[in-house]
Amino acid sequence: MSPTPEQTSAADAFRAGDHLALQAGAGTGKTSTLTLLAASAPHRRGRYIAFNKAIAQDAATRFPPTVTCKTAHALAYAAVGHRYARRLGGPRRAGWKTGQALGITKNLRIAGREVTHKALSQTVLKTVTRYCHSADRTITRHHVPRLRGLETPEQHTQLTETVLPFARKAWADLQHPEDGVVRFDHDHYLKIWALSDPRIEADYLLLDEAQDTNPVLEHVIAAQRDHTQVVVVGDSAQAIYGWRGARDIMTGFNGTTLTLSQSFRFGPHLATEANRWLTIAGAPIRLTGTTTIPTELAPAPHPQAVLCRTNIGALTEVLTHLTAGHRVALTGGGDSLRNLALAARDLKEGRHTVHPELILFPTWGELQDYAETDPAGRDLKPFVDLIDQHGTDTLLAAVDQLVPEDTAHVTISTAHRAKGREWNTVRIADDFTPPKDTDQRDHTGRPVPPPIDEAEARLAYVAITRARTCLDLGGLSWINNHPAGIPS
Repeated sequence: MSPTPEQTSAADAFRAGDHLALQAGAGTGKTSTLTLLAASAPHRRGRYIAFNKAIAQDAATRFPPTVTCKTAHALAYAAVGHRYARRLGGPRRAGWKTGQALGITKNLRIAGREVTHKALSQTVLKTVTRYCHSADRTITRHHVPRLRGLETPEQHTQLTETVLPFARKAWADLQHPEDGVVRFDHDHYLKIWALSDPRIEADYLLLDEAQDTNPVLEHVIAAQRDHTQVVVVGDSAQAIYGWRGARDIMTGFNGTTLTLSQSFRFGPHLATEANRWLTIAGAPIRLTGTTTIPTELAPAPHPQAVLCRTNIGALTEVLTHLTAGHRVALTGGGDSLRNLALAARDLKEGRHTVHPELILFPTWGELQDYAETDPAGRDLKPFVDLIDQHGTDTLLAAVDQLVPEDTAHVTISTAHRAKGREWNTVRIADDFTPPKDTDQRDHTGRPVPPPIDEAEARLAYVAITRARTCLDLGGLSWINNHPAGIPS
C-alpha cells in the first residue's frame, strides 16, 4: 500500500529531525507508519520501546535491522537488572509473611476500624509498587494507597504514619542483589535503572503506547532529548490507565504533533460513532473510516466478543453464556475472577481476606452494608448481589469451565484488556451504565443527566473501536438519549 498523506507528512518531519508526537487513532496503521519512518533513515540506529514483550517480538519482525525492539524492562535488565538475577523469580510468599519479616506483627486501629497486620503488609508492598511506577526519587506519603473504609484525610494520615517506615525498609531490602525478604520483581530493577539516570544510546527513540506511560519511564525518555531524537506514538483518546498512575505524555509534548486519522479497521459508520465519543472525551483527533469496509451498527445476537466495563460485568457475562451452553473464553484468564470469588468465600465463612478491594471488611455482612449504603462502595454492589444470588461455588465452577479463545464460541473481556485487540463482531455489555441523573429538570420535567466523564468516554471509545464488521452498541446505547451524544 502507498503511504497516506498523513504518513508521508510524518516521515518528512522525522527526516527533518523533529521531536515528534504521533497521534494514531484506532486502526490507523501505527506500526506500519513507524516502520516507514525507520526505513526512511537507513543509516541511523533506532530503538523501539514497546508496551510489552509480545509487541516487541512482533515489531522485531517488521522493523529493519537498524532498529532494536525492546521493552523498557529489557533495557533496564541489560543495564542493571541482571545483577539481581539471583532474586528474580524467587518463590511466592504471602504478603503478610513478607510483612512479618519486615517487622509488621500487630494490628492497627483507625477510627474504630481494625486494620490487620495482613492488610498493613499488603499496603506496604503496594506503596513500594506505586513508588516504583513514579518518577520520584524517594518514597513519600502520596505513594501510600487509600484503603476502602479509610477514605478521610485524617484516617489516611494515620495509615501513612505506620506504613511509610516499613515501605522504606522494604525498598532498602530490595537494594541487595544476593538475598532479601521482599520478593524481587521486574518493576524493582526498572526503578533502580531509572534512578541511575541512564543514557540510551541511539540516533532516535520510538516510544509506543505513549498515552499510557508510567512516570518512571516518562522521566527516562525525557532525559534522552538532548542527545537523541524522540518520537512518541499513541492515541490520547485511549489513555485508560490513569487510575493506576499512568500518564498521557502525548498531550503537551514539546515537539511537532501530527495525526493518523484514516482507520483501516472499520468503515465510515463506526468511524462516526467513534467520533461521537472522541468529541465527548475532548480528544485531539477525529477518524475517517475505510469506505470498502461495510461495518454495521446493529444487534449482534451471536457476537465474537463481549466487552465489559468491570470484572463483575465480565463474570455476569461468563455465567450467562455458560448457562446458554456456549464455550466461553475470558481475555487474560480467570485468575482475577477466581480471586474475587475466593475473597467473598473467605468473608462469608468468617475469615479475613487479603484481596485489595475487600481487605478491610471482617465479615460479609459489613461488606453488604458498605455496598448498599456507602456511596464509595456503590461499584461493589453488583458483585455483592452476584454472590448473594449465585453463591461462590457457582462462580468458581464457572471460572473452571473457561476455554482457550481459539476453541470458544465467544470471548468475554473487560475493555481495558481488550485494548490492542480486534474482533469481527463485538457487543458492548450492559455494565456500561449511564451517568446518574442530577436533581435538575429540563423544560419537559425530565431529569437532566450530568456531563459524561472524559475517562469514561475514552474507555467507551476503546471498546467500540475493537469491532471490524459489526458493533452492537448494547450497554452504551444510552448515549443516543444523552445531550452530549445528540448532534447539535
